[in-house]
Amino acid sequence: MDISIIVIGDELLIGQVIDTNSGWIARHVNPLGWNVKSIKVIGDNEKEIISAIDEGFANTDLVLTTGGLGPTKDDITKEAMRKYFGGKMIYDKEIKKNVLEVVEKRHLKINDLTAAQAYVPDSCRVIQNRVGTAPIMWFERQGKVLVAMPGVPFETEQMMEREVIPQLMKHFCSNESIEHRTFIVIDFSESALAIKLEQFEQNIPKYIHLAYLPRPGIIRLRLTGRYPDHAQLTNDMNKLSEQLHAILGDSIISYEDKPVAAILGDMLRSRGLTVSTAESCTGGNVAHEITEIAGSSDYFKGSVISYSNDIKHRILGVSTDDLTTYGAVSQCVVEQMCENVSSLLKTECSIATSGIAGPGGGSQSKPVGTVWICVKCKTRIYSECYQFPGTRDRVIDRATMTGMLMLIKLLRENKETEE
Repeated sequence: MDISIIVIGDELLIGQVIDTNSGWIARHVNPLGWNVKSIKVIGDNEKEIISAIDEGFANTDLVLTTGGLGPTKDDITKEAMRKYFGGKMIYDKEIKKNVLEVVEKRHLKINDLTAAQAYVPDSCRVIQNRVGTAPIMWFERQGKVLVAMPGVPFETEQMMEREVIPQLMKHFCSNESIEHRTFIVIDFSESALAIKLEQFEQNIPKYIHLAYLPRPGIIRLRLTGRYPDHAQLTNDMNKLSEQLHAILGDSIISYEDKPVAAILGDMLRSRGLTVSTAESCTGGNVAHEITEIAGSSDYFKGSVISYSNDIKHRILGVSTDDLTTYGAVSQCVVEQMCENVSSLLKTECSIATSGIAGPGGGSQSKPVGTVWICVKCKTRIYSECYQFPGTRDRVIDRATMTGMLMLIKLLRENKETEE
């Protein structure tokens, strides 16, 4: 099934707020076999809203909208929907009850504007928003469906999972089986991987598609199959997974669609190891990525953000002579950071970074983007210098990802040595 997404709000068009709803929706409907055909961002303008709905219905059977359902005068989506689908505004006691419950949970008092959320077009079916005050509205016309949802990402995400997706699956039932397999691959550029898998791709059944989803340091390979015979599809997907394993071997670091930090965490937990970080140019971003994963307290002990040379020396014990002679962005300094944070925080593993994220601070010998990264696992230590291109944010992201991938490789090598 094809889907159109319409994201509504003047604040999105001027860059005051970044649209995250459309990406979240796309990621969560794709495994169901639903194809997002278009994403359109428009302002709080009645004519634009109606035009976007017309366009969506002309090309797809389902239109999902977010935004414009708030209680203030600039939120006009509800009235635009009423004009498009017909009917009149009615007062819904169940919505009022839900709004009161939500407001009370937030320890707030209801006002006239919030109370007005209880008015909805009688041409819609209401899905109560249990985490917000704006009701979700389900409209139908000539076999096609539009679901209008709030613009607050938390509310859209929660209610999509709880109510909207299950109801859409029931409404748009299909006899086609769908399967996804995702592989996290390292050590290849996108083009090099495509060359490596050229023959493999030529032999894939027509009802199975291979997608390359690159990001710095990794490529997510995703097999997607759609076929009426579920047993046949599963069998074919299993065979293709085995073939990929035979071709790529250790370049596959995960057979699940997981963040690199989660893959690293699984490896640390399974081995009973702990990790710490000593960060300069990444400013705690490595620790942030690691602790974004639920349960990371099982293996992550802490971090020293040694942004200044003084902290590198006083807290991490880095030699002042080395800092003076070689500079903070050097192999000997980052190795001392890595070893000493491991000792200080009593962890078996550690990651350290020291570099020049920019946009200033570079030199001819150490240009912007130069980053030394060191990783440690028990008695083994490995360091390497990288030259990351791009903006400050991009350098920090690349250094963060690279540090975690370096430790993943070292953990693998350490396991092979022990075995």
